[in-house]
Amino acid sequence: FTMSKNEFKNIKILFVEDEENIRVNAISYLKRLFDEVYEAKDAFEAFEIIELEKPHIIITDINMPKLNGLEMIKKIREKNNHTNIVVLSAYTQTSYLLEAIELGLVKYLIKPIRHETIYPVLSQCVKRIRNDNKTNMKYFSKSCYFDFLNKKLIKDEEEVKLTNKELDLLCLLCECNNQTVTYETIQAIVWNDSFMSEDAIRSVARNLRKKLPVKCLENLSKIGYKIVTID
Repeated sequence: FTMSKNEFKNIKILFVEDEENIRVNAISYLKRLFDEVYEAKDAFEAFEIIELEKPHIIITDINMPKLNGLEMIKKIREKNNHTNIVVLSAYTQTSYLLEAIELGLVKYLIKPIRHETIYPVLSQCVKRIRNDNKTNMKYFSKSCYFDFLNKKLIKDEEEVKLTNKELDLLCLLCECNNQTVTYETIQAIVWNDSFMSEDAIRSVARNLRKKLPVKCLENLSKIGYKIVTID
């Protein structure tokens, strides 16, 4: 089958399923399409991944131990309405279908997953994500924004070059939308849990600050950093 890897570039997907053999097969299929594929065997693992990675698309089974898929989706929907969610189930029960539709799902698919049924759905999700500029752009000022999907900082219509650390820090700060990101989180994600000296983070933040609008990157003494949007 033909597919352009480019179509799915920079899109994060999470697959939630408690049956290991189904999960393994699905993950190997999804990895042929997406660069960033995450897996969880229950809702609680899924919540952790969602918190940390903020996937654009979630595919979930309904019948799972601890918390079923629909309950999990309700919890996700309390916080956000824009993640594309696809439900997989062995059930064709109408009551499930109706509840699933109310939760704003993209699609309800019957297992087992097959390329010809899931591929068009994934394609549709990706198109929707790419067209939804609100979730793809973080504006710092009228002429400066961060493009999430292409991982680019744009200022006065020009791309601003960023080092890997600056890019990782900016991504993290934008994902935490106007909230303070602690030094611990920065060390865990930007420094990948390896040692981060005060000088190192200061220097990355200082260089990043020069590339952003004035007063956009705020430091909270002994706590961390946050992005402040300037109108």
